[in-house]
Amino acid sequence: MSAPCIMVLGTSSGAGKSWIATALCRHYARLGLKVAPFKAQNMSNNARVVATPGGGWGEIGSAQYFQALAAGVRPEVRMNPVLLKPEADTRSQVVLLGQVSAELGAMPWRERSQRLWPTVAQALDELRAAHDLVVIEGAGSPAEINLMDSDIVNLRVARHTRARCLLVSDIDRGGAFAHLYGTWALLPEAERALLRGFVLNRFRGDPSLLAPGPQQLQQLTGVPTLATIPLLRQHGLPEEDGWYGPAAGQAAGPLRLTVAILAGPHISNLDEFQPLCQVPGLRLLWARQPADLAAADWIILPGSKQTAADLAWLRTQGLDWALAQHAARGGAVLGICGGLQMLGEVLQDAHGIDGNAAGLGLLPLLTQFARHKTVTPSEAVFASPALAQGPWAALQGLPVQGYEIHHGQTQADAARVAAGQPLLAALHHRASGQPLGWCNAAGNVLGLYLHGLFEQPVVLQALFGAAVPLPDQVFDRLADHVAAHFAPGALAALLEP
Repeated sequence: MSAPCIMVLGTSSGAGKSWIATALCRHYARLGLKVAPFKAQNMSNNARVVATPGGGWGEIGSAQYFQALAAGVRPEVRMNPVLLKPEADTRSQVVLLGQVSAELGAMPWRERSQRLWPTVAQALDELRAAHDLVVIEGAGSPAEINLMDSDIVNLRVARHTRARCLLVSDIDRGGAFAHLYGTWALLPEAERALLRGFVLNRFRGDPSLLAPGPQQLQQLTGVPTLATIPLLRQHGLPEEDGWYGPAAGQAAGPLRLTVAILAGPHISNLDEFQPLCQVPGLRLLWARQPADLAAADWIILPGSKQTAADLAWLRTQGLDWALAQHAARGGAVLGICGGLQMLGEVLQDAHGIDGNAAGLGLLPLLTQFARHKTVTPSEAVFASPALAQGPWAALQGLPVQGYEIHHGQTQADAARVAAGQPLLAALHHRASGQPLGWCNAAGNVLGLYLHGLFEQPVVLQALFGAAVPLPDQVFDRLADHVAAHFAPGALAALLEP
């Protein structure tokens, strides 16, 4: 038996496919169905560490990770068999079933797609055999006519599964009816027949003003508009590719803390900072020029897909001097993964992974890029006398868990330490005791290889005395919001042949 599939397509990137697919995973799981998410090919530098069928660890896009949590099933690599991690405008790292493939990364796009399809189809078929329902997310638009012959993520998946398809458009952008009609018009006849309904997403205003648009659209296409979903602010789910715009905003309450995140061109793993948007009194902003750091209490250097290139960008912008001045004043600095590597003295790349570069010199660390990537979940504990006297004092003695995704291997720069630049291990693997993070003697500059720090309630409570909604609360709210705005019986009808 093969499980039925509901597929969420979009008229464009950013239409809300990931968001709605997550809500549907939770909705159908609450009906007692065993639900799995799926996206054949994802392009994102936001990734999570999940299980592989062989018992190891690999990485998938964050969207499918959260969809699996919403469905109440264990995330695994078959849920996103192909992950493309952009390294430049015309180049991406190809991750197949959780593992980097240099061979596939070197192939032309169309040739690569044909090689990937058998793996995609097998992963999907195995999920269908083990579940009651698969909720599939498309990518971009299914009407990319220049790519239809090599498509492995939209129409080919829909045909393979005879999926019951929804087509979503972001009405807040304007032009939603034209987007829906134009997408429908460009689809081949066989794929049009798979469309069960249109969805207008992120609606603001008076619903009565939509008429007679949905009725006329149905007359033109034969496809009903099944839902008009109001815009839901502060819903608590990370955007698939991070936030947009110059600032992430401020949570409710009197301003107590300003946190600036250095937003380099190759920034990655932004989704781990989503909980900070909900901490009362915390203002989160992107820093792209020195003036953006003027009011910052904390500065965070996030992950980077191209650490050496982002270091060059920091220097071009003058952010390196502003960061050094902030640290010299005792201001809090946190580097995570690529950000940790930037805080060190030097980056050495013998394998052409990232590039050689001089670091910012705020921690006496050496990073060498290894040929193979470290991909693993980790449990660790904060322990350093320096932490007790610095801005990160609340972390002292705290057990934490998260994940690692990095090529770089980092250790103390023995010459710098011997010359009198102190370095203290600040975060230790719970099992091995090996360092996973370091800080300076003053305790204000802290670098970690552990992603996911701010997603843990114990950390938010320690640092801010605050609690934000837990993932299950977020998923339930999303499911309630989406289900309430579908036509009566429409979500049940999607389960029917």
